[in-house]
Amino acid sequence: MLAGGAARRLGGADKPGLRVGGRALLDRVLAACAGARTTVVVAAPRPTARPVTWAREDPPGGGPLAALAAGLRHTTAEHVLVVSADLPFLAGPTVGRLLSALAAGDADGVLLTDADGRDQPLVAAYRASALRRELAALARDRAGRSAGAADATDTADTPDLTGLPLRRLTGALRLTRLPDAVASFDCDTWDDIATARARIREHGHVLDEWISVAKDELGIDLDVDIKVLLDLARDAAHGVARPAAPLTTFLVGYAAGRAQGGPEAVAEAARKAAALALRWAEEAAAEPAPAPGKPDVAPDATPDTRPDA
Repeated sequence: MLAGGAARRLGGADKPGLRVGGRALLDRVLAACAGARTTVVVAAPRPTARPVTWAREDPPGGGPLAALAAGLRHTTAEHVLVVSADLPFLAGPTVGRLLSALAAGDADGVLLTDADGRDQPLVAAYRASALRRELAALARDRAGRSAGAADATDTADTPDLTGLPLRRLTGALRLTRLPDAVASFDCDTWDDIATARARIREHGHVLDEWISVAKDELGIDLDVDIKVLLDLARDAAHGVARPAAPLTTFLVGYAAGRAQGGPEAVAEAARKAAALALRWAEEAAAEPAPAPGKPDVAPDATPDTRPDA
């Protein structure tokens, strides 16, 4: 992951640390890549939601190709995912789609294209061997063009890629393209940040976004049926009392945790609580109203004679 850019269009702000949906952009991208065997972040170290391997291009700020070469030194994987740290809507399924397409074909890489059809080489999966081959070729070419280069072939350990544009690399690769206007959306400006923050609050996204960030914040890796819990909350609110909704869903989660179960334990606890809420509502609906002037108590109720009753 490349996270060490200067963010000039953001006035030099700490872009990876900017929050979208209550979570730093860097942590959002890390969550999408949670299935990686090794996660390398090329940037100055900082606190993150999960452990990563830190790397740095030399000199710092040397550009995306120098950063990519620095990150590659920390992995031996055949296939690598290369992403920037400013992708608020990148998700695990998209990462899986990129890697599956790479494995199924013979291209050097598979990248996303944005809403305008433009290539997004920092939302892509590549064959590591192809990246190393072309990075070495670029370094040799630069060394050969440099005046007084002692040995144009001795660049494998410290390739000079400072300042070279990313298209110099991708232009030499055989690439497959997948259109995805959402996952490829990156935050380069304050308007982009505002757009991302607004989008996750839209009706069709807000619940999924909230559940995802809440699970990350609480350290919970559990997929549950959201509809089941929402139906339970509705039944508790309507059949018992409005405050019963959050309290009941909390108790369901606590019961499932006590049982050390997964989604099945949540579903079973929710089923029991929902059935109880429905019985409660049916019982209330079946009770006749007390006659006018008659106290609303059971016939054998004992009056409470406490002074403070």
